[in-house]
Amino acid sequence: MQDKIMNAFADQTKNMYAPMRKLNTLMVENMEKMTDFQIEAMKSYSKMGVNQLKNAAEVKDADSVRDFTASQAELMSTLSKKVLEDAKSMADMTMEFKQEVEKIVEEARAGAEPEAKAEKRPARSTTSAS
Repeated sequence: MQDKIMNAFADQTKNMYAPMRKLNTLMVENMEKMTDFQIEAMKSYSKMGVNQLKNAAEVKDADSVRDFTASQAELMSTLSKKVLEDAKSMADMTMEFKQEVEKIVEEARAGAEPEAKAEKRPARSTTSAS
């Protein structure tokens, strides 16, 4: 009988901690994905900045100043588009994460409801038998 109780306890523990394990795994994966994305974005922004510094260092006369100034406007347009694209990508990743969390929570809730009902039934039958 003690083995039966211990096995039931072990099963309940597995069922209770399974959603937390899934959430932890999802959070780690999401953190890794977001970090990789941000590192790549920073590399891209840094590369743009370094290229502009190199272009600024090549300014030698009025014509090169004019060309450099024109390239600044173009860079700002490119940078604005990149920032918007990156923000959209981050928002998409966040929504995907949210949906996965909701899915795990719903699975846990669906799994817990039958167990809760099963636990309540014996208590009622015991009370009515008394």
